[in-house]
Amino acid sequence: MKTDIINMSIKEMEQFMEQLGEKKFRARQIFGWIYKGVDSFDEMTNLSKELKKKLYENAVLTKLIILNVQKSEKDGTRKYLFGLRDGNSIESVFMKYKFGNTVCISSQAGCRMMCSFCASAINGLHRNLTAGEMADQIISIEKDTGEKVTNIVVMGTGEPLDNYENLLKFIKNIHEKDGLYLSLRNITVSTCGLIPKMTEFAENLPQVNLAVSLHAPNDNIRNKIMPISKKYPMDELIAESRRYIAKTGRRLTFEYALIKGVNDSDKNAKELAERLRGINCHVNIIPLNQVTETGFRGTEREEAKRFCEILEGRGIQATVRRELGSDIDAACGQLRLKSIIS
Repeated sequence: MKTDIINMSIKEMEQFMEQLGEKKFRARQIFGWIYKGVDSFDEMTNLSKELKKKLYENAVLTKLIILNVQKSEKDGTRKYLFGLRDGNSIESVFMKYKFGNTVCISSQAGCRMMCSFCASAINGLHRNLTAGEMADQIISIEKDTGEKVTNIVVMGTGEPLDNYENLLKFIKNIHEKDGLYLSLRNITVSTCGLIPKMTEFAENLPQVNLAVSLHAPNDNIRNKIMPISKKYPMDELIAESRRYIAKTGRRLTFEYALIKGVNDSDKNAKELAERLRGINCHVNIIPLNQVTETGFRGTEREEAKRFCEILEGRGIQATVRRELGSDIDAACGQLRLKSIIS
């Protein structure tokens, strides 16, 4: 069976080159070409014909297929639907900010966390993405847009810490000078609260930003919308969040999607502020995007601002997420879900 080299680290590539009877320095050349977005070994112009022949005989370079792109006329946001080699599909989003371009990538095809308000979980988990499939979302988007990506958020389809080893490899690869050379501080990973993996994450990648999807001020509400809370209750999650901050010295982000009539009352805001008191954190308030299949409605933006003001009035730093891609299928998993249903 041929080896898919898009999934390799530089060290693995070096070992592969030695197996082919080549010098180790060839590994960095090939690794660099992959992250420049080439589609074939023929495009690697500084490789000998002999080496290219060996690569074609022993390796493949599997690339994602762009199935659909939705482009926002309002703000330049692009929503990508990518096809995988096994017939699955995933989503990524390209977003333009004053500080640079951000890409939100997926870490799994589907998700098994089963958060009831999220389109990603509707059809369950199909499989984990490889490190190469995660990286190629960024590579493909840079090639399609012709623009450099400066920030990465792993907040698309899937629970990143549920695909931990591939996530770590992906981050290390895009941080490589011959990769995308992205600063670890420009990468943010989201989790719904897999506590043991949060502990490992603090040890392995203390410079990478972590965002915890909280979405409720108490276990009563969180248990109803996020089944993971039954395994890892909020008191344990908040305690682990404090340990994470102490270990890394980094501020933590709490994601809070406002769901109409579920978690968006003034009482909810006050309870959340009390629970987060004394934690070096920022609350990212997200008016929930409408996804018909979930049965939930998002809170209006003005009410979201009021929720934010209540938190800030009690000493909790908070902002309402800027609305991007409102004229396209902006919700996580929404474009993929449409493709499955159709």
